[in-house]
Amino acid sequence: MKLYDATLAIHEKMMIFPGDPPFEKEAVSRIGNGDDFNLTRLHLTTHLGTHVDPPAHYIENGVTVDRIPLETLIGPGVVADLRERAKIDADALEKAGIKDQKRVLLKTDNGRRLLESSFHQEYVSLSEDGARFLIECGVRLVGIDALSIEHHENPEAPVHRRLLEAGILVVEGVHLNDVPPGSYEIFCMPLKIKGGDGAPARVVLRG
Repeated sequence: MKLYDATLAIHEKMMIFPGDPPFEKEAVSRIGNGDDFNLTRLHLTTHLGTHVDPPAHYIENGVTVDRIPLETLIGPGVVADLRERAKIDADALEKAGIKDQKRVLLKTDNGRRLLESSFHQEYVSLSEDGARFLIECGVRLVGIDALSIEHHENPEAPVHRRLLEAGILVVEGVHLNDVPPGSYEIFCMPLKIKGGDGAPARVVLRG
């Protein structure tokens, strides 16, 4: 058995989604300055780095991050190889062998740029018919190695809305560069923010 950390490290030069405020950290106390201990204040959004989108991200009165069942966040799943695909549609998912898995992480060519500091407008995303396919397959959690699962120029966010309205948890910014495609036990643990519309998460795979 091997463990894989599929989480982006949080730092001040990391990539952020256009329009989001950058991550900042501020020293509150430092031993080197004569204080008794080190303490840091963090300034971050709920959708920074590797993070989850619960229904509340797009649905008024939707399920918030603190109410996501552990049974959704932890369990068997698959890392699906979608590299060399310009988009992820139903046909691509079917050919990747997605059928009855409850948790699916999409490994794409996005991973090559995910560690860069600049956001690239062209990235591999999930199509609307791809979202319908995942819903029909009974998926409960879907993740991707990009900061958004759908193209950023979709103003109505139809992919997000379809998935979240169906109760599918979306995990974005999953760091899959060193994770081979295959079956795993997936652990996705977001910060338990009461009433949160999202939260940074630690994603670990065991397989």
